[in-house]
Amino acid sequence: MSEFTIGRRALAAGLLAAVLPLGGCFTQTLQRGYVMPENALEQVPIGSTQEQVLIVLGTPSTVATINGEVFYYISQTAKQTAFLDPKIVDQRVLAVYFDPKSRRVQRVANYGLQDGKVFDFVSRTTSAGGEELSFLRQILSANKSS
Repeated sequence: MSEFTIGRRALAAGLLAAVLPLGGCFTQTLQRGYVMPENALEQVPIGSTQEQVLIVLGTPSTVATINGEVFYYISQTAKQTAFLDPKIVDQRVLAVYFDPKSRRVQRVANYGLQDGKVFDFVSRTTSAGGEELSFLRQILSANKSS
């Protein structure tokens, strides 16, 4: 074998050794649950029917009947770097509240955690309490430990 061939093989091996580890140094964004389309909230004004909400937002993650019917759309965003476990960076619950009699949208809230408290990013307020707050807190903190 010539010196030229040995040099090329050594160079190729060196390049391969330098490039292979770089393939593992990536960050991946993982979306779980409901992925809200652009401008979706603008397409669900107060007074919309349940059918209109289903057409625009799709089937909810879960439905509750706390003081009328509520559609919950639950989402989670996590980042994973290389082979490490994913880290949750955002969790949201989009809640669409319906009037119990007319079955039309009464209120829309986009809940998440801010400073450890359940926070509505639409009205920019924290929740007062009650059954729904307990439900939302359970959903938003369920995967906090993972």
